[in-house]
Amino acid sequence: MASVHEYKRLENKIVQKIKNVFVIAAGIVAGILRSIGKFLTRRYTLVFVPHSEKRVYNLHITVISAFCFFLVVFGIFGAFFLYGTTYSSSIYTLASKDGRQKDTQASLDQLRDETTMLFREVRNFESALSDVLSALGINSKNTMSQDASGDLSSFLGIRETTEGQLQEVDDIRRLSAYISQAVEPIKEIGSLLDSQSTMLTEIPSIWPVKNGIGNITMFFGHNINPISGQYYIHKGIDIATYRAGDPVVATADGQVVTAEYSYDFGYYIIIRHKHGYYTRYAHLSNYRVYVGQRVQQGEVIGYIGNTGISTGPHLHYEVHIGSDVVDPYRYITIRSTMTKGR
Repeated sequence: MASVHEYKRLENKIVQKIKNVFVIAAGIVAGILRSIGKFLTRRYTLVFVPHSEKRVYNLHITVISAFCFFLVVFGIFGAFFLYGTTYSSSIYTLASKDGRQKDTQASLDQLRDETTMLFREVRNFESALSDVLSALGINSKNTMSQDASGDLSSFLGIRETTEGQLQEVDDIRRLSAYISQAVEPIKEIGSLLDSQSTMLTEIPSIWPVKNGIGNITMFFGHNINPISGQYYIHKGIDIATYRAGDPVVATADGQVVTAEYSYDFGYYIIIRHKHGYYTRYAHLSNYRVYVGQRVQQGEVIGYIGNTGISTGPHLHYEVHIGSDVVDPYRYITIRSTMTKGR
């Protein structure tokens, strides 16, 4: 029990000392505040003595009022300084924005000029595309409306839509839509050209001597037989390079059905093509294909010779449709005619 009382007494002493410390601290703080208060409320007198016999003016002020006065003065000067700095910065910012605005205006003028030229070229493209589609028999309603491009003179000024959007932007959007619509007829043209190109490889439409050399020495139809001297129907055309050994090519894709020697034609080849076409190549010096072989247009199948009933090195070339014999020259000129039509 004695130890408990000792702890209590010790605890009371500690608490009393803490209270004494707080009381002393509070007294010190109060003294400092009173001193500050006395200093701030201390009165001073400013005497204004004019250089005349006029009345002397006395101005009574306290430290705190002087402090407030100087604080207000510094605040005013500080506000003017801050305003001046902000104003200078704003002037600089406006000048910089004005320069950027001029650059933007120049870019916009350039965009307007480029847009004008773009629409001019689009008009040319539209006209050319319409001509091509008409020539190929393809109907297309894909045209640019007058509103899409407008009169070119309207581009002399900057226009805005009711939504505040530049008219040039709206025109370019419509131009993009027009170009997107133009893709389909162009694809149709490509498909048509592909089909025509495929057809040209399936019918005898090229010169039967490689590299297009040689001349026609006898045309199809009524001619004088160089052997008998009598009129007769020449069922093909004769092409001479005035020498033997020049390569002969297949005039269309097909399959070799005959490759042999006969008394009148000498070494000759017959090729069967699609759509009922047959071609014959006669008086060859030799051939380099076999029966049943598939050949492609332009592939070398033999060489010009002087075999069979012949008066000199040449190629006798025939085109048949079923059992009918037709003029080969009409088919040789097909490719160039269709190319010009494009």
